[in-house]
Amino acid sequence: MVATELLRRITHDPNVMGGRPCLRGMRVTVGTVVGLLGAGRTMEEVLAAYPYLEREDIFAALTFAAWRSQELEVPLQAS
Repeated sequence: MVATELLRRITHDPNVMGGRPCLRGMRVTVGTVVGLLGAGRTMEEVLAAYPYLEREDIFAALTFAAWRSQELEVPLQAS
């Protein structure tokens, strides 16, 4: 699955988890998934803890996190 297809799994809704990036509109944030993997959990452990997630959701979370890490914050100048 290509990155653009994976990123379609990431949703932002101000009424779900305060608008943080989530997976397919569910109450599972990208940060939760990436944090679990970063803490040493395996993909299988994450999927067992969240049985409604799919492997592609985990890849989508990693793809989104990688993309965001490359993004630059540019301050806006007053006009």
